[in-house]
Amino acid sequence: MSGFDKRREGYESKFAHDEDLKFRATARRDKLLGLWAAEKLGLSGQAAEDYAKEVVKAEFAEPGDHDVFLKVRRDFDAKNIAISDHQLRREMDDLMQVAIEQVGGKTG
Repeated sequence: MSGFDKRREGYESKFAHDEDLKFRATARRDKLLGLWAAEKLGLSGQAAEDYAKEVVKAEFAEPGDHDVFLKVRRDFDAKNIAISDHQLRREMDDLMQVAIEQVGGKTG
């Protein structure tokens, strides 16, 4: 194997590893967001865990974070929870940082 092939293989391996960390951090962020939102919605115990799973599943509706944001936004609106879009986005950003630390890596 040439030096170029080894380097290419190394970059491909790093890319795959980084993508895996990003996926795991996003899923962790979504679970943390779901638990945070569940508390705001008055859910606890198994109901809160189930809600968090619904938020994680929402991630797969479309690419990006917008589907997760919309899920929580709509649920808050349905229960008249006074959280602004800005506050919700900020919580998502803050929880992403927590999630990255929890999965033990850097993403991006």
